[in-house]
Amino acid sequence: MQENKEKSIEGLFDDAKDYIDTRIEYTRLYLVEKVAKIFADLVTNAAVIICFILAFLFGTLTLALFLSDVLGSYARGFGCVAALYLLLALIVYFTKEKYIEKAIINFTIRNYFNKLADKDEEEDQKI
Repeated sequence: MQENKEKSIEGLFDDAKDYIDTRIEYTRLYLVEKVAKIFADLVTNAAVIICFILAFLFGTLTLALFLSDVLGSYARGFGCVAALYLLLALIVYFTKEKYIEKAIINFTIRNYFNKLADKDEEEDQKI
């Protein structure tokens, strides 16, 4: 009887060890998946941002050259574009705390929770 209890306790310890090992492996794989998704999201967002910046810069250059043609001077055309940027910078500076930061924070939180909800839906479909 004592020998049977020792075998049961040994089996219980082995089962607990296997459970802990499995749980650690699951957590590791879950974290790898999360990091991979975040990295993929960062890379794709960076690519989109770079494309927008390039389009914006080329569009600005085109606008400056067009205004130079219309106004008859490169200095006037590029000066108008510089003034436009200055006006835009002042608008952003004075409205950033009231409107822009709140919008960015809300967008980020909404995006995070939407991704979290998508993950939960995927897990529910697997079960």
